[in-house]
Amino acid sequence: MTSAEPGKRSPAVEAGLTVRREVMGPDFVERALTRTAGTDSEQLQEFVTEHVWDAVWNRPGLDRRSRSLLNLGMLIALRAHGELKGHVRGALRNGLTRTEIVEAVIHASAYCGAPAGLSAMTVVQEALDAELGPLETDG
Repeated sequence: MTSAEPGKRSPAVEAGLTVRREVMGPDFVERALTRTAGTDSEQLQEFVTEHVWDAVWNRPGLDRRSRSLLNLGMLIALRAHGELKGHVRGALRNGLTRTEIVEAVIHASAYCGAPAGLSAMTVVQEALDAELGPLETDG
């Protein structure tokens, strides 16, 4: 990750990295940083870390759980499936339940359309199954 001084990150980037690791998980964040280190994408990683993960996620007024729920709806609407999968994991870390996440997809489907909801649910299901295991059914 780049910075004004080689080897040093700004306090805002450090604060953003802390939040990002807490929400998305340290392994996820390190993979993202490693994958983009020394590439054109590295500057975007730093920008997002500072301006989204610090400036937005650290604002007062909404807790992380609420921010995660909002993110799910927006990412479904944008059909940003790569980001959605990671944010499902983040939503679980921030206290949302499986039922609440599924309800968020259903709710978004009413406003974004069935195709957006159905394609999002495929991604959400994969993430939920990976994190929590398959939904148990009465046999």
